[in-house]
Amino acid sequence: MAKKSSIEKDKHRRKLVAKYAAKRARLLAVANDDAQPQEERFAARLKLAELPRNSSKSRIRNRCELSGRSRGFYRKLKLSRIALRQLASRGQIPGMVKSSW
Repeated sequence: MAKKSSIEKDKHRRKLVAKYAAKRARLLAVANDDAQPQEERFAARLKLAELPRNSSKSRIRNRCELSGRSRGFYRKLKLSRIALRQLASRGQIPGMVKSSW
C-alpha cells in the first residue's frame, strides 16, 4: 500500500489539472500561434508560468485504484499488476482466466 500522503497529493493534482485545463489550453494556443505579435506570445508565456506547477497534466502519476501503487500500472484497468493478479485469481475479473500449461 502506498503512503496515504502520496495518494492524496495525486488526487489534489488531478483536481488542479481539471480546474486549469481550459485556461492552460487557451494560453498555450496564444503562445504557440505564429500569427500573433511576439509581445502577446511572450505575455501568454509569462501568464502560463504563473499558473500552479501541479496544474500541468504531465505531473499526474498513474496509480492503482486499490493499492495506490504507481509502478506496474495497467492503464486500461487502472490497476497495478499485483492487484490485477489477486482479482484474477479470485475470479473477480470477467473473462480473465489464470494461465496454466
